[in-house]
Amino acid sequence: MATAVADNRARVHGIEIELTRKGKGAPLLMLHGGSGPTPGAPFVGKLAERFEVFVPGHPGFGTSTLPKDFDHIEDLAYFYLDLMDEMNLKDVTLMGFSLGGWLSMEIAVKSTARIKRLILVDSVGVKFGTPTERDIADMFAHSPEQMAKLMWHDASKAPDPSKLTDEQALIAGRNREAMALYGWEPYLHDPKLKGRLHRIKVPTLVIWGASDQLVTPDYGKKLAAAIPGARFEVIEAAGHAPNVEQPEKFLQLVNDFAGANT
Repeated sequence: MATAVADNRARVHGIEIELTRKGKGAPLLMLHGGSGPTPGAPFVGKLAERFEVFVPGHPGFGTSTLPKDFDHIEDLAYFYLDLMDEMNLKDVTLMGFSLGGWLSMEIAVKSTARIKRLILVDSVGVKFGTPTERDIADMFAHSPEQMAKLMWHDASKAPDPSKLTDEQALIAGRNREAMALYGWEPYLHDPKLKGRLHRIKVPTLVIWGASDQLVTPDYGKKLAAAIPGARFEVIEAAGHAPNVEQPEKFLQLVNDFAGANT
């Protein structure tokens, strides 16, 4: 069962994770990318004015437990299906960022029984090119400075690793290890997922930062085209995190989409 362990913690079938809940309204389950959960981000607070926002930390990220037998994105997908069941969440808006977008698709192709709509933000997870073509830049082969240029429209907004506290640096290292565990081989995609995307039967919004060079808007267009009826929107002057660089435009798209499908 999913039961509260302490403030901002939950346990699902013996697996303890971070879980922050904010706001009131229809449930919005927010699945983070490789940098871990950001429940204190301003855009999360804004979403909480309309939704009850659930911000978990995936098993292995942050301070969430990593079960010994978790080593694949599908392990996370089934974990969240269990979490929604045990918490009896219904008509969920499932929102995923980057790795979390991939995870959201893995969940949705298995079951949308508890999902009302899907929002994917600069998502990875699908291979469109040939075996010799790189769809997603190799994040493990680039320096932090190079990654900032790939991921941000304004690289000065990128987090500065040198300013992390010891505790923050430890969590950042754990996040990177978990990212490698779930996404190293094959690199940030599931070879079978592309052929399963037709199973996503809920309204889907795909949001992309125009300046994202980690995974480009062209990839985003292909992803939206592969999901039945998906809507594709580009946010200018934003990279891999449009929710951070252009929060007002991001929130407008989300609220317009959610309002159109209530």
